[in-house]
Amino acid sequence: MLLEVTDLAYAYGSLQAVAGASFHIESGEIFGFLGPNGAGKTTTISCLCGLLTPQSGSITLDGQAFMPWSKTAHRAHLGVVPQELAVYGELSGRENLQFIGQLQGLQGKALEQAVERALEFSGLQDRAKDRVKQYSGGMKRRLNLAMGDLHQPRLLLLDEPTVGVDPQSRNHLFESLRFLRQEGRTLLYTTHYMEEAQRLCDRVAILNEGKIVAVGNAETLAEQAGIPGANLEEVFLKLTGRSLRD
Repeated sequence: MLLEVTDLAYAYGSLQAVAGASFHIESGEIFGFLGPNGAGKTTTISCLCGLLTPQSGSITLDGQAFMPWSKTAHRAHLGVVPQELAVYGELSGRENLQFIGQLQGLQGKALEQAVERALEFSGLQDRAKDRVKQYSGGMKRRLNLAMGDLHQPRLLLLDEPTVGVDPQSRNHLFESLRFLRQEGRTLLYTTHYMEEAQRLCDRVAILNEGKIVAVGNAETLAEQAGIPGANLEEVFLKLTGRSLRD
């Protein structure tokens, strides 16, 4: 077990966004984190990466208390790939990576090696000197992933990393994530595309109204939902309802 979240809670005034969520992520797995709009996914992720301070509950990493909201050193164990692209259009791909690497404390030979590894990982070696504003959407997504993973974090948090990309870029991203798992890395993956989660994730947690309602692989979740053999989308709708969420 790499990460354990126990009874996590957070409210915005009278709105209880997360209401006692508990789950764990095993080392070396791709862990899917699914839920309808307003279920509390973003709030939970914000607590995990230190943007918010949980109002109750606990988080541990490798069995030790994990508090990235108050301990800067804890944040170094994390990599974040946000849904909104966190790249600088006026800088080249290489300059983006160098800048992020320096923020992560890399320098000298270690920084140079990390940047070259990231360019190869993202398939951007031939465009490394070009300004990122000249990149396609798929290239920016690949750079976004490479920047989040540059310092080889213990846990990589990915928030809908395939939004707005073409099938070829999407497939490349999937291959990249599988490569990271083969390297022994651990990923938390959020998406609204159920087929992505079923195709990519080892286990999935479904969050609804601030609580985890089911955890397991696609087959186990179907059995928990009482619809054995169903695909993940059918399971998701059964467990969270079919009404629209805004």
